[in-house]
Amino acid sequence: MNEGLKDIRILGTGAYVPDRIVSNDEVGAPAGVDDAWITRKTAIRERRWARVGQATSDLATAAARAALKSAGITSEQLSVIAVATSTPDRPQPPTAAYVQRNLGATGTAAFDVNAVCSGTVFALSAVGSTLLRRGGYALVIGADVYSRILNPADRRTVVLFGDGAGAMVLGPTTKGTLVRHVALHTFGELAGLIEVPAGGSRMPLDHSGLDAGMQYFAMEGREVRRFVVEQLPQLVKGFLHEAGVEPADISHFVPHQANGVMLDDVFGDLGMPQATMHRTLTHYANTGAASIPITLDAAAREGKFKPGELILLAGFGGGMAASFALIEWSADFGKPQPAAPRISLPVC
Repeated sequence: MNEGLKDIRILGTGAYVPDRIVSNDEVGAPAGVDDAWITRKTAIRERRWARVGQATSDLATAAARAALKSAGITSEQLSVIAVATSTPDRPQPPTAAYVQRNLGATGTAAFDVNAVCSGTVFALSAVGSTLLRRGGYALVIGADVYSRILNPADRRTVVLFGDGAGAMVLGPTTKGTLVRHVALHTFGELAGLIEVPAGGSRMPLDHSGLDAGMQYFAMEGREVRRFVVEQLPQLVKGFLHEAGVEPADISHFVPHQANGVMLDDVFGDLGMPQATMHRTLTHYANTGAASIPITLDAAAREGKFKPGELILLAGFGGGMAASFALIEWSADFGKPQPAAPRISLPVC
């Protein structure tokens, strides 16, 4: 699916990662690998893991508050809250409901989106379409706590992931960073490459499932890498063509932070000679749906973007799914927005 989100703009960003730093040696010991092996394979040196009792909604709330402050928006002005996550607090209700409660944003529409590591751009698209029809401001949050679903002995997965949350405030305004084009893709025939086998209606989690480790995140690493290497370049080139821009027009590339070595290998095939690729995985690892907004926020706060520059956001992961957003940076980013009445959506 491809679409433009005319006049939808990003007004502010925020991020949060837990305080606990987990080194490669700490995470690698149960899996039988060391710091040198992990760094060579992934370019990850450390990650942050949530403390006991800290859930996805807690991380999402902290990132949301930072984004609201960045945008100069209060929670009372929000119409919509969307949380992209594949590690919700509970199977139900949606994690977004807890975030709404935490923020005191009574009356907003709050829902979750699960497109795994592509989820934030999926959520951005859904929220943007809603704002075009309804008006108001929205929060899009990517948040995951993968440390709770990792097999400590599986070196293929446990070394890759960290916990975190990133957020964006959006609004149909004339100021802010313009969302010029969005595209979403799902390749359901490859759904088995990334999964948590048990815990849903297909396979409820029971004692036999626990004994077999079916509650853990599982990934066919080689096939996932093949998907990214083979599909991402052609999808990116097709997306830019549909958006009406040349690859050389892209100044910044903010990808999902899956694996640093893999990103380095594929970046040259994307055909964007002027683009700078931004990475946060060295210290935060793969934070799932949070990785794009965390990386965007970090680059924004470091002053990496200049007004008028084009930035490509690229998500890819379980589903298998891929998502892209082309945004145009603005000098008005992060400046206080005028007060606006909250728009309440009709109850179904």
